[in-house]
Amino acid sequence: MLVVMHSHATPQQIEQALEAIRRMNLTPHPMPGATRTAIGITGNVGAVDPRTLEVLPGVMELVRVTKPYKLASREMHEADTYIHLPQTSIGPQTFTLIAGPCSVENEEMILRTAEFLVGHGVRLMRAGAYKPRSSPYAFQGMGREGLDILARVRRRTGIGIVTELMDTDNADAVEEVADVIQIGTRNMQNFSLLRRVSRARKPVLLKRGMSATLEEWLMAAEYVMSGGNYQVFLCERGVRTFSDHSRNTLDLSVIPPVKKLSHLPILVDPSHGTGKRDYVPPMALASLAAGADGLLIEVHPDPDHALSDGAQSLNFAAFESLLDSLKRLAEPLARTIN
Repeated sequence: MLVVMHSHATPQQIEQALEAIRRMNLTPHPMPGATRTAIGITGNVGAVDPRTLEVLPGVMELVRVTKPYKLASREMHEADTYIHLPQTSIGPQTFTLIAGPCSVENEEMILRTAEFLVGHGVRLMRAGAYKPRSSPYAFQGMGREGLDILARVRRRTGIGIVTELMDTDNADAVEEVADVIQIGTRNMQNFSLLRRVSRARKPVLLKRGMSATLEEWLMAAEYVMSGGNYQVFLCERGVRTFSDHSRNTLDLSVIPPVKKLSHLPILVDPSHGTGKRDYVPPMALASLAAGADGLLIEVHPDPDHALSDGAQSLNFAAFESLLDSLKRLAEPLARTIN
């Protein structure tokens, strides 16, 4: 259910509506807009009796929401969502680049990469202090030491940090360092973890599960938003199919349906989506053309000696070439690379 207030509704009338919803043992989600405030309602297992709410002063109308992902749906929130960070904003009018190595390996490499990215106008760096790996014998990341390195590099360069949270035990430490908390594909339906980041004060980058449908993906976003964290954006990173010519099948066809059904920004990760660095630039350009709001790209100063995912990482020269191509394509599409 969505309660739409009149444009002239007073703050007191809005608060009265919020209290009425709470008295019904439901959860209100106020969504101020340019001309009026709407209040989303969650927590009901059946239909909400509209009579209690429609007679309140300041209420213009009640709208039933049919989608199971209510807060993530355009039915409840028609306007596009923008994620505002100290370094940049993520949303439809721009095309945001998040780049960096798969994992934190040492401070010299992270600092070198951060300085390179900042010098090319990239304001957000991805790097994992904790790494979920298919093999228990593969490099698992540096943990707390890796977070300390990211914090020091952030202070020195000003670059924003995007890093993955794998479990609730390390949530406080990751939240303290990260500008954006990443939930990886293997944890898209880790509901305990989603509930924890729903209470976080930082935006959440939610990667699509490798076998997830669009509805399951948006329902995972709903978990985060239902807890009060509305700063969620999505990341398509490829799904599992029978194809073996790439690491995953990068599903760019999901971008238009996401844009139609949800107001949340969507980024694309062509590095994990293809698994091969030669395929990353063309799929990155295709992502921009398809309407994505940005990219998550693996960049490493020496990919051939990377401790994880070197085969899909671009070196600095390849990233510079891709950046030039993206800028040329962005101009006729009226998009701004940031």
